[in-house]
Amino acid sequence: MARATSRRTVLSAAVAVAAGAGTLSAATPALPQPSGAGALDRGRDHQVDLRLWTSFLDWHRGTAAGVRTVPGRRPAVAIARPVGTVDHTDPHTGRTETWEYATWESPVHRCRVPATELIPSWNADTPPGTWLQVELRAAYSDSTESPWLVMGRWAAGDEDVRRASVDGQRDGRASVWTDTLAIDDPASGLWIEGYRLRLTLYRRPGTRATPTVRRLGAMASAVPDRFTVPAAPPRHARELAVPRYSQNTHRGRYPQYDNGGEAWCSPTSSQMVIEFWGRRPTAQQLAWVQPDLDDPQVCHAARFTFDHQYEGCGNWAFNAAYAATYREMNAVVTRLSSLTDLERLIRVGIPVITSQSFLAGELTGAGYGTAGHLMAVIGFTPDGEVIAHDPAAPDNEAVRRVYRRREFEDVWLRTKRYDAKGKVTSGTGGVCYLYWPDRINGAQRRVLTSLGVR
Repeated sequence: MARATSRRTVLSAAVAVAAGAGTLSAATPALPQPSGAGALDRGRDHQVDLRLWTSFLDWHRGTAAGVRTVPGRRPAVAIARPVGTVDHTDPHTGRTETWEYATWESPVHRCRVPATELIPSWNADTPPGTWLQVELRAAYSDSTESPWLVMGRWAAGDEDVRRASVDGQRDGRASVWTDTLAIDDPASGLWIEGYRLRLTLYRRPGTRATPTVRRLGAMASAVPDRFTVPAAPPRHARELAVPRYSQNTHRGRYPQYDNGGEAWCSPTSSQMVIEFWGRRPTAQQLAWVQPDLDDPQVCHAARFTFDHQYEGCGNWAFNAAYAATYREMNAVVTRLSSLTDLERLIRVGIPVITSQSFLAGELTGAGYGTAGHLMAVIGFTPDGEVIAHDPAAPDNEAVRRVYRRREFEDVWLRTKRYDAKGKVTSGTGGVCYLYWPDRINGAQRRVLTSLGVR
């Protein structure tokens, strides 16, 4: 199972209060209060606002300092002329190095929902000698805003800096839990009204190398508290030809990456879907893997999704960023509202990686319980049952599972559940990864667009 689960559990509890947030700056426009302001309307359906910056106009409208907008089929931002240098000490290597940097800052995005969580994601290339940092600044419904909060220090490789989240960031209203900014006490009626994102692009002084960021965004959500969800009637039957990989065939391998394969559900699921789209690591990229190991690309995915602060491979944003390092691939972290949305994606040929938690016995046929686990949904039977490639299987052949629709629906979409001790804890509320290539058909593009993905 994914080690990510312990942090998902604590998202349901209030955390310690740190220094109070400052007042909203004059440069940040006042954000309109959502209709029905006050306490969140817990009776509403699933609420998600996915905002992505991807177009030339998106990048042009941001505030750039030393950054240029790169035109073309995949518009991006890159370093033009650094605005300065900074000495950065990597806490995971102890090395202090000097880096040139440039920044890009998004306009304020006003959330379409009164959000209690924000999860960013990005797609970028970071050639050797470069890396990037993603920060977020939230505006709250009490007219305060957070400080800039680091949501990830990231590079596709791990030779220059260690890919890592940043612990201990809180402002008395919300806290960063690895890849998620969450309101500490949603019952208080406080919510996130809007946010800005900031990119800092780094390179070694005197070089012309640059990170290139093609997609940046965040998913704001306010999912109603619920132990169960309404049933969505079956609509479409289809099964996609997704490769099968078991995380458990890698038990004990490369224990420096979260104790080996037993915790690699997220990168294993990512690798299955990446290869469905015809992408995989080259022989040169896999040269570091012990040559007699089967499925070395799963080891590769674990290494290059590993979060050195969290000490696990389950960082949602890092998995999406890894998928997008492959040729002409795109990836986001979002939430879906129902199995109907998931069926629509399967119908047009897009598999979905879902995150869920459940007790043994809550998902018939799984044979285990978990506080958090990733699997790839690859189809639906004619009766509407869920076909998943579950990496927790003992071997590749056993990865394909058929799960009961109503059981899967609840364990994936609920936000509250009981753990083995009978204590109320959190569920992931429909979180998923979506990966797709640049060249897709019209039906696929229409479904993605309807879900806010572009």
